[in-house]
Amino acid sequence: MADLARRGPHMVSGRMTGVLIAGLVVALALAAIAAISIGSVNLPVGSVWRVVGAHLTGSASGDPLREQVVWEIRTPRVLVAALVGAGLSAAGVALQALVRNPLADPYVLGISSGASLGAVLVVSSGVTLVGGLGVTGAAFATAVLSVLVVYLLAQRGGRLLDSRLVLAGVAVGYLCSAATSYIQLQVDPTELHGLMFWLMGSVAGVTWSDLGLPAAVIAVCTLFLLAQGRGLNALAAGDDAAAGLGASVRTLRIALLVVASLLTATSVSVVGGIGFVGLMVPHTARFLVGGDHRRVLPVATLGGAVFLVAVDIAARTVDRPNELPIGIFTTGLGVPFFLWLLRRRSGGEH
Repeated sequence: MADLARRGPHMVSGRMTGVLIAGLVVALALAAIAAISIGSVNLPVGSVWRVVGAHLTGSASGDPLREQVVWEIRTPRVLVAALVGAGLSAAGVALQALVRNPLADPYVLGISSGASLGAVLVVSSGVTLVGGLGVTGAAFATAVLSVLVVYLLAQRGGRLLDSRLVLAGVAVGYLCSAATSYIQLQVDPTELHGLMFWLMGSVAGVTWSDLGLPAAVIAVCTLFLLAQGRGLNALAAGDDAAAGLGASVRTLRIALLVVASLLTATSVSVVGGIGFVGLMVPHTARFLVGGDHRRVLPVATLGGAVFLVAVDIAARTVDRPNELPIGIFTTGLGVPFFLWLLRRRSGGEH
């Protein structure tokens, strides 16, 4: 397998990496402004700035209707989209280094499907707790269980076989999806449409109260991964090389497994199942800055945030005034990308 930590050909290097990161920050700000301005009713950018500025300074905007649209409806959904995009991208980087497989991501490995199963168990039950777990807790528990099953199925003689990894992930993902479909059949038909829309991924209906926990979890997990850049480079080079460099391979693997599952579960519990973000964005980041995880992680995190905010704009405008699930767009882009990677990797093995 190709060494994920190897510095292969890339477009940006040296000080230009900082310029790229600064550019992504600006792109995120512009995408957020566009996302707040665009919707079933388009708003002038000046009005958006006035409302946001009024809330940041504690003054009155003078327009209750625009204030509700901008601050109560659109701003939280844009922030959640950015957080989820960043979280799923960081999880994809961690998983690809963990299993040393460029095809790995939370969706392909069945983690997203497992997290969706746990979340749906809580959502469809009509209560806030099932077995003592809330939506995020249940999603995390089933996500960890799913990835552990995939990890065990992909091993032979104590060694991880990447040839089995994707197949095991697909199988576990289908099993979790089947269980989720069964649960859907048990819910009230009036609730089924909303549940299916949520499972396909959507930030519609997100409020400020939905922002606190995801922001804290994704920020802490992403900061942890950023601090593990050298360890990720060592792990991606192989267990023997990582051990030779002084890395605690077992401890790091467990930590990455937990962090990637927690990032995925948190994202799924808020916006539902959104696939392939953790596959496409990390690869794009490596194409731009090479394989060093100390550069890949910040670029992928910011890039994922920009990407999902842009996809949310498309979901709201392609069939306006109707809104489409985000998952339709990410899957439509992700499947061809996955097949291209699979073909490229298979060609490299001959």
